[in-house]
Amino acid sequence: MHKLALALATVLALSGVANAAPLSEKNMPLDVATKLAQSAIEACAADKYNVSVAVVDRAGNIRALLRTDAAGPHTLDSATRKAYTSASTRTPTAVMVENIAKNPSAAELTTLEGFLVLAGGMPVKSGDETIGAIGVGGAPSGTIDEACAIAAIDANAELLK
Repeated sequence: MHKLALALATVLALSGVANAAPLSEKNMPLDVATKLAQSAIEACAADKYNVSVAVVDRAGNIRALLRTDAAGPHTLDSATRKAYTSASTRTPTAVMVENIAKNPSAAELTTLEGFLVLAGGMPVKSGDETIGAIGVGGAPSGTIDEACAIAAIDANAELLK
């Protein structure tokens, strides 16, 4: 009798899941990703920094990837991994650097495939929802990379409402 009650309870619990509404999420559209990437390139170029910029969607898939003519080849990977890390954690990568410094056991995050815990990755939000992230690599410091990413987000704030 106990097993029958348990089986019935399980079926009833799962039937609620089957009737759930479809999931609706905002995501990074290509036109916005392209504008963000170009804006970050322009922000860094204004200070004569040669960088690469990656914009990913909420799942970390590349939507736009640009490299200035004189940026090093390694900057493509750096920008992509910073964007992926920020999208995955929904956190600026500079904050992750700080958190790891305060909590050494969190350093294991650096071993996750695709992660790069250096400043320069910023989540991109539409309202309160993270729709993706932008990563910049190639400026002389992660702080400058991050400033270019923030400038791009600010320059396109109207598109992100």
